[in-house]
Amino acid sequence: MQAIAKEKGPGIQESIGKYRWTICGLVFFATTINYLDRAVISLLKNTFTTKLGWDDGDYANVEIAFKIAYAIGLLLAGRVIDKMGTKIGYAVATFLWSAAAVAHAAVNTVFGFGVARAFLGVFEAGNFPAAIKTVAEWFPKKERALATGIFNSGANVGAIAAPIAVPLIEAKLGWEWAFIITGALGFFWLILWFMYYEIPKKQKRLSKPEFEYIHSDRDEAPALEQVKPSVSWAKLLTYRQTWAFAIGKLLTDPIWWFYLFWLPDFLGSEYGLKGTAVSLPVAVVYTMSTIGSVFGGWLPMKFINSGWPTYRARKTSMLIYAFFVIPIIFAQLAGSVDMWFAVIIIGIAASAHQAWSANIFTTVSDMFPKHTTGSVTGIGGMFGAVGGILLSAAVQKNLFVHYRSIGKIEIAYYIMFAVCGGAYLLAWLIMHFLVPRERRVEI
Repeated sequence: MQAIAKEKGPGIQESIGKYRWTICGLVFFATTINYLDRAVISLLKNTFTTKLGWDDGDYANVEIAFKIAYAIGLLLAGRVIDKMGTKIGYAVATFLWSAAAVAHAAVNTVFGFGVARAFLGVFEAGNFPAAIKTVAEWFPKKERALATGIFNSGANVGAIAAPIAVPLIEAKLGWEWAFIITGALGFFWLILWFMYYEIPKKQKRLSKPEFEYIHSDRDEAPALEQVKPSVSWAKLLTYRQTWAFAIGKLLTDPIWWFYLFWLPDFLGSEYGLKGTAVSLPVAVVYTMSTIGSVFGGWLPMKFINSGWPTYRARKTSMLIYAFFVIPIIFAQLAGSVDMWFAVIIIGIAASAHQAWSANIFTTVSDMFPKHTTGSVTGIGGMFGAVGGILLSAAVQKNLFVHYRSIGKIEIAYYIMFAVCGGAYLLAWLIMHFLVPRERRVEI
């Protein structure tokens, strides 16, 4: 990105610099690895069915084990990262989840995979609290949604890379190596992290104009961030802003989990695609999601630069994205004409989710002081994971195991797509009711 110019006075400008985007790139890379590691198992579902004797219930149980651990991990990770600091907290989380990913290669039972997935879930939970805290530390408010959209698009890149790489690795080396090779990428990231990351006030590569630009929000001047009292979960849960974020995540995070874990199965059961045949349609869905993630961060910044208040820009953007999800209700019906109609509709919905996600994450740093963003992000992330658990246990497991189809019609996916279509509007309405106007929390 080109360096931005900052007004110093009439006719005088100073180059700000762009080192903050290097930091954004590091977080993007970490998020890509994070999602690549968790997506591997969805591409091996058929392999485990044929070679290890799994059924849909076994797969759902392993998925639930990951989500339960992820929910617990999110609650703890945000708190730990607020205390340890971004640099060390992010590094520890990445090292441990990478080790857990590699460890999948050493197990071959449902119970063993459940344990491995649980460890992966606990430690992968550190990514988003650390990433959001990094963005809050390195970007002014007007750029945070864009930075979040860029790093969050790493989730899509990971999901694109998985269906391309995993079947090839499995075919050439065996399914165990799919976990080993993808898991090892996290150790390479750690080298880059320690080479290039430091908080702004300690980063020698950061220019003074860029430091001042990062801290240009009046309510977030550096002096206001020097005193960092510990804030309990109980205290944070007394704020309506926390509940708005948490309920928004509770209702919408499970939809992304559904795409991630069940899209290959949908393509296989509905259209007979197996192995590398799913790579292209899955890649199309997540490529569209990448565009949506970046656009989702750009649109509110455009509104803010046009003079809109930050909160109004954020909420208006999120409402627009919520409407773009609704057509997924008709994805399976359209797909009965041609598979690519379903793929494009799902891609639009997934793209809208990532746009929504870029903004809902940013509401935390809009509403809370920087030293609490990890904890609040962790609370909201935990609610999102709990939503995923409930959807898997109460809906998906029963649907896909007991009521998957009526005759030749995959009724389970009709129901799930209807749930996806309405979740975002409901979440937006509840968030609007809880926090109708911009109100920053003072702790």
